[in-house]
Amino acid sequence: MFYICKMFSTGRIIFVSIFMLVFVSGLVWSYRKEKALNKIHFNKAYKVLLALILFLIVQFLIVKIRKFL
Repeated sequence: MFYICKMFSTGRIIFVSIFMLVFVSGLVWSYRKEKALNKIHFNKAYKVLLALILFLIVQFLIVKIRKFL
C-alpha cells in the first residue's frame, strides 16, 4: 500500500476518482437511455456469448490435451 501512495500523488488519485465516477455515471445513463432499443435489436445476444464461451473452452481443452500427449 505504501508503494502505491508513493507512486501516485494526491492530485492523481483525486483525478482518477472523479474520472471514474463521471465515466461510470455516463455508462449507466447511456445504458438506461437505450435499454428499450437493446431489447429489440439484441434479443438473442446470449447465444453469441454462449458460443464465445464454448469456443474458448474448446481451445483450452485442445491446448491441455496437446500438452498431455
